[in-house]
Amino acid sequence: MGRASTKENKSIYQTTRENLKLTREKASEMLDFISPERIEKIENGKVKVQPDDVLALAECYKAPGLCNYYCSNECPIGQKYVPEIPVKDLAQITVETLNSLNKINKEKDRFLEIIEDGTITDDEIADFISIKNTLDKISLSVNTLQLWIDQAIADGNLEKKYFAQQ
Repeated sequence: MGRASTKENKSIYQTTRENLKLTREKASEMLDFISPERIEKIENGKVKVQPDDVLALAECYKAPGLCNYYCSNECPIGQKYVPEIPVKDLAQITVETLNSLNKINKEKDRFLEIIEDGTITDDEIADFISIKNTLDKISLSVNTLQLWIDQAIADGNLEKKYFAQQ
């Protein structure tokens, strides 16, 4: 059996594995194609983690949030385009989503006025930015809900067949 790490600044990959009480050796057995040595290098930042590694770790550890972490923090494209999704409970996700939807409902007429002529004038820019920020909140809420669903599936609380892409 491996010894427990006393390192202070552990990577998300290491803390996720350790929270499951898995040694690198046991995780490697479950992963098939990633050696304990590679897991150690990934966890310690000695190799650049690859998307396939993250997918495998996320599935093995039943931690879909690892994929979002990788995309938003380690992938150069994702760092620009993918927000880090916070872990929230379903009630909080629902309240935030409904709040944003209510806000955009109030802003929709102004949005139509702004975009009607295809240009955004100086007197419209502040309202346009506010509307864009509300839409960003809705987008983040949808992504947060998707992560919540993915985690519930990984935990065995929801059946994946109901959420398959159409």
